[in-house]
Amino acid sequence: MNREKYDIFLVHGLSLESNMGVMEQEALIRDLSLAEKKGVRVFTISSLVRRLSLRNDLLAFVSIYRLIKRIKPHIVHTHTSKAGVLGRVAAYLAGVPVIIHTPHGHVFHSYYGYIVTKMIVFVERILSLMTDKITALTERERDEHLECGIASTNKYIIIHSGVTLQQIMNTNIDIEKGKKKLGIPQNSNVIGAVGRLVPVKGHKYLVSAAKKITKEFDNAVFVFVGDGYLESKLERQAESLGIRDNIIFAGWRSDVIDVLDLFDILVLPSLNEGMGKVLIEGMALGKPIVASSVGGIIDLVKNGDNGILVPPRDSDGLSDAILNLIRNKKLAQELGKNGKAKVYPEYDTTVMIRQIEDLYESLLNGYY
Repeated sequence: MNREKYDIFLVHGLSLESNMGVMEQEALIRDLSLAEKKGVRVFTISSLVRRLSLRNDLLAFVSIYRLIKRIKPHIVHTHTSKAGVLGRVAAYLAGVPVIIHTPHGHVFHSYYGYIVTKMIVFVERILSLMTDKITALTERERDEHLECGIASTNKYIIIHSGVTLQQIMNTNIDIEKGKKKLGIPQNSNVIGAVGRLVPVKGHKYLVSAAKKITKEFDNAVFVFVGDGYLESKLERQAESLGIRDNIIFAGWRSDVIDVLDLFDILVLPSLNEGMGKVLIEGMALGKPIVASSVGGIIDLVKNGDNGILVPPRDSDGLSDAILNLIRNKKLAQELGKNGKAKVYPEYDTTVMIRQIEDLYESLLNGYY
């Protein structure tokens, strides 16, 4: 952002409950250090945690409120659910002129039970009254908020989550060397998924689909990039299906783009997804996509144009779509080519930054 106009303060939790591995912790430390070198003032709130915790949440709220009163910002921009609740209430009570929230998806289904979900929707409706603008990542994310009655249409603006596209598009790795590093046979059909190994990402449906795919193509290899508490359960599922040797759990990676470039097909079988940033990265690399027709995915992947959409929780649909692309290399190449043409420059980081600055300017001008 324009540093002549804006002083940036970043307030974050410790991410203690993310069960980070050593490499992920090191990457986080590097990112925060880089932010500070660029002049961002970073504040850590140790009580700001993912889970619901009355004690921690109250402590985090008080800390955020005191910090806001000390800094006296013109704008508070919150991100994701927990920080969105505590940060917006604190900003509102502290009299901050402009309050903006970016949900990064939602938790209105596929996360919690009926009662908790209803409570979340109620709280979000109240919080919207304290919010000047809610920035959705995609049209569908906005529409799902509207369907739940969170706020009126004029409160929303769509700003895509940006990716450094030119850097990705210029990626040039040694595919043979990359496959060898991950233990992928050179003549494999590589099907990959990137995301946390948690239920909402739908990995178990891809594991089930792999059984049918390996029956026809025994050289199919499935690479799961990401970590999470479901890894051992997914391993047992693969073992029971007799396909454990066809699946590689690559864990958390700092070189996701390099691994993505090894894929012949990118799969995102999520049950709920705000946008799916990995789709942008895959499209920038020219990868054909198979994905669930949920959330913001349907705004990025157009069925038959740059990928194939299947219903969520549909293992047969996933296997049929993947088999179609393995059998038809020309179709796979065409979908990948169309995807690459679609993303630039609309989803580039520079566009996102410009749109955020424009939003800030318009809200500040309306206030003063």
